[in-house]
Amino acid sequence: MSSLNVTAHSVVEPTPTVKRIAGAIVIIYALVTMVPLAWIFLTSVKSPPDSISYPPKIVFTPTLEGFCNLFTTRTRQTPDYIQSLPAPTGACDEITRNRNMVIAGPSNYWPRFGNSLVIAFGSTFLAVSLGTLTAYGFSRFRVPLADDLLFFILSTRMMPPIAVAIPIYLMYRQFGLSDTALGMILLYTAVNVSLAVWLLKGFIDEIPREYEEAAMIDGYTRLQAFWKVVLPQATTGIAATAIFCLIFAWNEYAFAVLLTSGSAQTAPPFIPTIIGEGGQDWPAVAAGTTIFLVPILVFTIILRKQLLRGITFGAVRK
Repeated sequence: MSSLNVTAHSVVEPTPTVKRIAGAIVIIYALVTMVPLAWIFLTSVKSPPDSISYPPKIVFTPTLEGFCNLFTTRTRQTPDYIQSLPAPTGACDEITRNRNMVIAGPSNYWPRFGNSLVIAFGSTFLAVSLGTLTAYGFSRFRVPLADDLLFFILSTRMMPPIAVAIPIYLMYRQFGLSDTALGMILLYTAVNVSLAVWLLKGFIDEIPREYEEAAMIDGYTRLQAFWKVVLPQATTGIAATAIFCLIFAWNEYAFAVLLTSGSAQTAPPFIPTIIGEGGQDWPAVAAGTTIFLVPILVFTIILRKQLLRGITFGAVRK
């Protein structure tokens, strides 16, 4: 019997060979997943002819033409008119003139990028806030038909977006929410709140009730105990949930195409519409994609420790 207990409680350490093999697999997987990102960045610093060459060019002369085309609108002019202009005022101006064009003004990329920031972070904040309160209610109180309600909340994620796209479009047009940042924030919040509730309920369930009871014995109200005891313990879960909600809102394409076209349009529907003289301007598209990846990458890096603990349900255990 004692030998069984020793066997049950013993921990088998992996051998050095197993560790090396596991490390090699992780490194190979990381490199494979980074290949598309590296290719996008390389395309962003290629010239339009190099970006569509076959076979693809690995060695090429880098240029900022893709970024210049992304940030500006250009018009073609005669060589005589270009010669009559004063000296170029910057790298983009010089690159554009070498193509017998002049810069007519800024593009719409930065306004669309700003819309993505407002809509994605705004909807993430609302979804996580509402999800935290709802998850706390389900975790700490006796809610009638709690299991049925939780299943109903989860079922909203089972339906493909295209199935509800037309009803939402008609509803938004009726209430004047089409092509508005408020409409997109409310929509993404409604979609993300179900995920937030389910993720955060698991984290809050892991926080011992005794902590709150001790706080309320010391004179705290239920709200104060929630704010000063539960929220600090649920930080990892909140961070992990925020990242998942932000990724969805940041990359969402179907609803953005259907419900926005002008003032509230986000970057995902705008980037594929960047057209050059000969068709799709692939360096500009790649440049826009590269910049579009930066905020979500920075946000994930800042919260990476909380994410690693959160996805393994690293809350305080009894």
